[in-house]
Amino acid sequence: MMSNHTKIPEYWQESCDYLTQADPVMGGIIGSYQGETLQGRGDAFFTLARSIVGQQISVKAADAVWNRLVDAHAIAPKDLLAAEEEALRACGLSRQKVLYLKSLSEFFLEYKIKPGYWNDWEDDAIIRHVTQIKGIGVWTAEMFLIFHLLRPNVFPVDDLGVLNAIRRHYPRKRFNKKQDYQRLAKKWAPYRTVATWYLWRSLDPLPVSY
Repeated sequence: MMSNHTKIPEYWQESCDYLTQADPVMGGIIGSYQGETLQGRGDAFFTLARSIVGQQISVKAADAVWNRLVDAHAIAPKDLLAAEEEALRACGLSRQKVLYLKSLSEFFLEYKIKPGYWNDWEDDAIIRHVTQIKGIGVWTAEMFLIFHLLRPNVFPVDDLGVLNAIRRHYPRKRFNKKQDYQRLAKKWAPYRTVATWYLWRSLDPLPVSY
């Protein structure tokens, strides 16, 4: 199930040019990370499993848990479904996240998910489908749209990293409610994914990946 090949969005350079023109602040962030891009792994199960592991913990902590999981287990539905709970817990997963990974594995086996399964679906339809999986909410579904399907116009308004980065880079604006962030993000459409990625990049020493 896991792919060794990464994929770079075809729209990346075009979107960077567009955002730089539309928003000088965003243009400054983009200019700080020349040559870096969002990269998809081409493996839907890998991305969703990685997103589950990363829920509600820091990037550093998530990386540590994930690396232990990858070292100990094959990241594939049949393998994780067959793995003993205690073996998964030993990697640093909570009991709840073990349950979520098992649920994800069952979903992939039940629907016989193959590469390209969601390619022709609208973003909203994909979110509705994958949020049927226990432990996958809208945020995780949005990470899937960004990091697996490389959809260009996703803005995860509940992502704390994105909100923190916006407040850091736009200190003169007031952000009291969700709508304030969404209003700012309108100027980044139809490339809100790209703006989101650069906001994350501005916070972390390494690019975010799932």
